[in-house]
Amino acid sequence: MSLSRVEERRVHVRAPGKVNVFFDVGDLQDDGYHPVASVYQALALFEDVWASHDDEFSVTVTGDVDVSDVPLDGSNLAVRAARAVAHAVGWDGGVRLHLHKGVPVAGGMGGGSADAAAALVAVNALLDGGLSSGQLHELAAGLGADVPFALLGGTAVGTGRGEQLAPALVRGKFHWVLVTQDDGMSTPEAYAGLDELRERMDIAPRRGVPTVDAEVLQALRAGDAAALATAMRNDLQAVALARRPSLGEVIEAGMAIGARGALVSGSGPTVGFLTDDAAAAASLADALNRDGHTAIATHGPVPGARIVSTEG
Repeated sequence: MSLSRVEERRVHVRAPGKVNVFFDVGDLQDDGYHPVASVYQALALFEDVWASHDDEFSVTVTGDVDVSDVPLDGSNLAVRAARAVAHAVGWDGGVRLHLHKGVPVAGGMGGGSADAAAALVAVNALLDGGLSSGQLHELAAGLGADVPFALLGGTAVGTGRGEQLAPALVRGKFHWVLVTQDDGMSTPEAYAGLDELRERMDIAPRRGVPTVDAEVLQALRAGDAAALATAMRNDLQAVALARRPSLGEVIEAGMAIGARGALVSGSGPTVGFLTDDAAAAASLADALNRDGHTAIATHGPVPGARIVSTEG
């Protein structure tokens, strides 16, 4: 292949955002981390990443959501992912990335992780790197706990720090309404708040590894939204509600309108409402938007990072 032909290549990859259907947090360990047991579900809200050859590593960003807070330097997780692949395959040139974001920024929905996962797949294809799915997963785990799931997609149980994944059996689709807000809480702040809350409530330390409640997995296998709504929970929710009482008001509003269940996704500030079907989700989103909230109807599960097209 000629150099000019290589320089014209452009790979487009799409990766999904997510909601945490279940999040069980263990006690703070000596290494400074908390073990978790999580159930992720990939949602039909996507990040699109285009990768092409360049002399340097760079990134530009557009979006259907506010992208003003997305970094445009080497701290961007997608750029770090591109560099990781280039290093792994011995590429000494650069990569130009363009991101188009459809997942709300800093909303606890894994948009940055989806960017990174998409960049891993795109740059591996762009450079003919030949990295296996296992090697990409290893690189993903080094970038952040949610990045491996954005590669995998679907619905999965995450353990360890969330990066050790096992696919979960799911029947049909689950229909969600997501209400996004500004001024989220950082993940470290959320975990620190949980530690403080547990100490204040004099909760005895856990003596086992965090696990996913059997009722959650049964509801997923049955495709039973009502059962999942009852079983889903998030250990970080109490902290989010204490720091942001308005989240509780959002939950009350959505439940009053007719949601099956609600929870804060991750450390927030996004609230996820589970509904019976697509029509119910659309109706709930419309009602919440009329009340002045920013609500999006979507569904899951959907696949993880996938190549959409290769040009040149």
